[in-house]
Amino acid sequence: MRRFVRPSRKTLRRGYQALVLLSVLALAPMTWAQLGSAPHRLVAGDDDWTTRVPGAEAALVLGAGLSGGHPTPMLAARLDLAAELYRAGRVRALLLSGDNSRHDYDEPTAMRDYLLARGVPGEVMVLDYAGFDTWDSCVRARQVFGARRLTVVTQAFHLPRAVTLCRTAGLEAFGVGDDSTRQWAAATHAYATRELVATGKALVDAVLLRAEPVFPGPPETSLRTILARAG
Repeated sequence: MRRFVRPSRKTLRRGYQALVLLSVLALAPMTWAQLGSAPHRLVAGDDDWTTRVPGAEAALVLGAGLSGGHPTPMLAARLDLAAELYRAGRVRALLLSGDNSRHDYDEPTAMRDYLLARGVPGEVMVLDYAGFDTWDSCVRARQVFGARRLTVVTQAFHLPRAVTLCRTAGLEAFGVGDDSTRQWAAATHAYATRELVATGKALVDAVLLRAEPVFPGPPETSLRTILARAG
C-alpha cells in the first residue's frame, strides 16, 4: 500500500499563491471593463430614463442575432431603446452595426426594417454590415463612419464591455442597457457567464493587440451627412 505523503508547508503556500494569482488574472478583464465604464452607463427602466442620457451624435446599436430573418427578442429590445433615444432627441442618427458575413444572414437590414415598421425615418439610419463583434463595431464607428460621440445600446450584462471597448477605440461613449433579467433571466445568466471569456478576449484585442477590424475601411460619409443635415 502506497503511503500518503503530506505536502510541505512551502508547497502548500506556493499552491495557494498560484491560485490567488490565477484568480486575479481571471478577474482582471472584468475589473477593467467595470471600472472603465462605471461613470458612463445606465440601465433603462423608469419612465424618464432618457433624460439622464447625455446628448450624442448617434446611437450605436449592436447586433444580437436573428430568428427567422427577424431580430431576436434581445435585439428587438435594443432597437426599442434606440428608437426611444431618437424620439426623445438624445441622438440624431442610428448606427446599426451587425453581421452580414453571409448572403442569407443580414442583421443590419433586419434591424433597419424593424425600426422602419415602428416609425423611425429611414434617412436617420446608417447600416454597418461588418460589425462582427463589439470591438469591430466600435473601431469601425470611429474609423469608418467618423463618429466621435455615441450612445451604445445593448443589454445590461454586455454594457461594461461595450462601453469600455468604444471608449478604448477613441469614442466619447455612454451606454444604455436593457434589463433583460426581467424577461429572460435564464438566458441572461448564461450570457453573463460568457462575458468572463468575452471580456478577456476584448482586453487582449483592444489593449494588448490594438487589433484592426476584419474590414477596416474605406471611410464612409453617410453618418456625417445625416448629422450635417440634422444641424
